[in-house]
Amino acid sequence: MIKKVDRNKKRQKRHLRMRNHIQGTPERPRLNVFRSASNIFVQVIDDTKGVTLVSASSIDKDLKEKAEGLNKTETAKMIGQEVAKKSLAKGIETVVFDRGGYLYHGRVKSLADGAREGGLKF
Repeated sequence: MIKKVDRNKKRQKRHLRMRNHIQGTPERPRLNVFRSASNIFVQVIDDTKGVTLVSASSIDKDLKEKAEGLNKTETAKMIGQEVAKKSLAKGIETVVFDRGGYLYHGRVKSLADGAREGGLKF
């Protein structure tokens, strides 16, 4: 019998392996990415306090209106720029990028490029 590979379980294992090396501090919080089949979510997290400082996603009302007519990769870039704008408003300039176990490709790469264009430093 052939066993089907659970891709999400493999991704979660990769993410836990990465999290052993990546830690968000108050000076340099962690930029975490989660993507579903149709949406993308981003949080800037201070792991020492366990607090989300900034968040943005493709299901936010104002961003959803802006994203009409864009494909998922273009939407991810826009979300990256938005999280960068919110972070800079809170005084956060540098972050640690946590790709969440996903490959640095497609939507995840586009989001990171958008955040860099918005002014965040990784």
